[in-house]
Amino acid sequence: MVGAIIYQLTKGVSEKEIKEAGFEGYFVDHTTGVYPASAEGVPFTAAYIQSKGDPITDLHENLAAEQKARTTYDNILRFCDDYDVKDAIRFLRQREVVHYQRFGENLRILTDKLDSKNFYAFNPSFDKKCFKNQMKKK
Repeated sequence: MVGAIIYQLTKGVSEKEIKEAGFEGYFVDHTTGVYPASAEGVPFTAAYIQSKGDPITDLHENLAAEQKARTTYDNILRFCDDYDVKDAIRFLRQREVVHYQRFGENLRILTDKLDSKNFYAFNPSFDKKCFKNQMKKK
């Protein structure tokens, strides 16, 4: 959606407008195409998508990602003065809030079903082989 907004806002932009906005470097590399990058120009990479294969770890990562996205949308809203753009960004922000709530609910359900009270350190059903020798010593 953000890419679509950027495309709509830059559609038909003149060379003069590009230069005045300070986007000539971006234009040289990408024309007005949407190139996923941070506000500082750091390109998107799959490294941003963290997955460990452990549901507890992955849910915490998802919670953090939703909060970071919500903060980004809050920052966009602080600087944006276009009503249509703000409306779309508010929608996306609300979606992040709902995702955060659902991930939190899933984390609670998962932790309620674990066979250990120390679920922040490891998931005993997932890590049994890792801790097999330690568990025998007890």
